[in-house]
Amino acid sequence: MIIVTGAAGFIGSSIVSHLNQQGNGDIIAVDILRSNDKWKNLRHLSFIDYLDREQLWSFLDQNESAVDAVIHMGACSATTETDAYYLMENNYRYTLRLARWALAHGKRFIYASSAATYGLGEHGYDDDLDSIHLLRPLNMYGYSKQVFDLKARREGWFDKIVGLKFFNVFGPNEYFKGDMASVVFKAFNQIRETGKVRLFKSHRPDYKDGMQLRDFIYSKDVTPLIYYLLMNEQVNGLFNVGTGKARSFKDLTVATFRAMNREPNIEYIPMPEELRERYQYFTAAKIDRLHAAGYKNPFYSLEEAITDYVQNYLMKDFKPY
Repeated sequence: MIIVTGAAGFIGSSIVSHLNQQGNGDIIAVDILRSNDKWKNLRHLSFIDYLDREQLWSFLDQNESAVDAVIHMGACSATTETDAYYLMENNYRYTLRLARWALAHGKRFIYASSAATYGLGEHGYDDDLDSIHLLRPLNMYGYSKQVFDLKARREGWFDKIVGLKFFNVFGPNEYFKGDMASVVFKAFNQIRETGKVRLFKSHRPDYKDGMQLRDFIYSKDVTPLIYYLLMNEQVNGLFNVGTGKARSFKDLTVATFRAMNREPNIEYIPMPEELRERYQYFTAAKIDRLHAAGYKNPFYSLEEAITDYVQNYLMKDFKPY
């Protein structure tokens, strides 16, 4: 039996879908369902029970022998959230409690960290454990993830568990995320509604407008990686989850227009002054350790991924993965 937390969320629901495609429906789906529409991500999935996240603890106490693995994707992922107490309880304390349970009972434990831990990237984007204490996240969300990474390193847990530092993931099932949705999702909706996409101007002389760079990775590349780590229990550690290639917002936007069979129409707007000093102009995951761990699957190109996402999902109104 596999526990998947955040199972109705963007990445969590994609993981459950991938497990189903591999013939596995022996899954406990855990999440917090309130008033948004993410419950729709569950409708096509196969699992044996759904639990609210606070119901999970009693389930674990009563079913310890039946659980094989915990894939912990549940978290508050809003980079704009400023309630530090909430983030520490939700992202750090809950993860800590779940990791301790898994370790105490010899269960596979895979959890979501974040590339937000890298801050401005002044120390690079290397997932080497020896340097993670140098990182300075820019927001409380990133810090709540960093605290657990540091705790796991101090305790020596990375010999037994897997942490995943997700870069800019996009793909099906993210429609409910609002401001936290991917740039592809937002660009698609801007094009459909206005016929153009608005991007921030560059406020650095070494970057042209629209040429700010990110490591964008398709969710259909993320789920096979997580499945590989689930199946290969000898592979443990803290890993970047990105393509290793930086692409520009302009590239992404043009690919979105092309996938919609439209000519690019981009408007560059001034970046808000409060963002200019903490805006990342470049991110790219260093994925050497992932390759060294035996993961060799090729990634979608940005253009291939956007074409698939736009034409097979976004243009079909609601089609989950």
